[in-house]
Amino acid sequence: MIFLSHNKNDKPIVEPIAIRLSSIYGADNVFYDSWSIQPGDGIIDKMNEGLEKASYFFLFVSANSLSSSMVKLEWQNALMKATQGNCKIIPIRLDASLMPSILMQTLYLDMYTNGIEVVLKQIVDIASGNNTFKPRYNNFSNVEAEIKANESIEITIQAKYFMEPTSMYLICTKNTEEELSYKVTSDSVMESGFNKNIKLNNGETYNGIFINVFRATTPQNPVIIKLTPKNNANICVEFVMKGENNHDFHSIPIKRH
Repeated sequence: MIFLSHNKNDKPIVEPIAIRLSSIYGADNVFYDSWSIQPGDGIIDKMNEGLEKASYFFLFVSANSLSSSMVKLEWQNALMKATQGNCKIIPIRLDASLMPSILMQTLYLDMYTNGIEVVLKQIVDIASGNNTFKPRYNNFSNVEAEIKANESIEITIQAKYFMEPTSMYLICTKNTEEELSYKVTSDSVMESGFNKNIKLNNGETYNGIFINVFRATTPQNPVIIKLTPKNNANICVEFVMKGENNHDFHSIPIKRH
């Protein structure tokens, strides 16, 4: 049994992991409270049952979970079981929080630094003892763009959970270079350019504002771009893409205000 100990506020990142693990091992072998505890079940009884069966206890460490009495109760009980050799505790660092002192000597997985795909593969390797995991499509996105439109448009590109080492973005629009100007207001050290007639994999053609900031995008340090209309044009940002390298770009979620 794989036990996923977490705080409810971290579900946006824990749930995709739970679903991926259930597709590999089956939902009955992954204790994730949202499906392991159903209406009418005794919460404590179900938690105790899951802990008793757990061979691997993954503790998602964050400011949210460290302030949770329930999560604390879970990992302390798992620690007692681990001292008897019946369970392995693997902490997973979600943010910049420090590990509980008693777990400091335990080697942990670092999602805050390495990202979700690397850590998910490590989880599978630990639980299965081999390297058969193959990455699958997942709707989770660590990076999202928030767009605020007034006389100008401000685009804030934020890493929600962990650091993104590469800060390469493409703002896609049907506007021409004569209809807008742009400025990266968050940074001065970067490269940028206006690219015309970019043909995407779906066959659509857009103009793109290429931005490459020479630092990581972190939850504390977003990338902010300001678009200003020229010649009374109406600016429309169709979507925003993140680049892993100069050739591999994918769309990221957008919140519009």
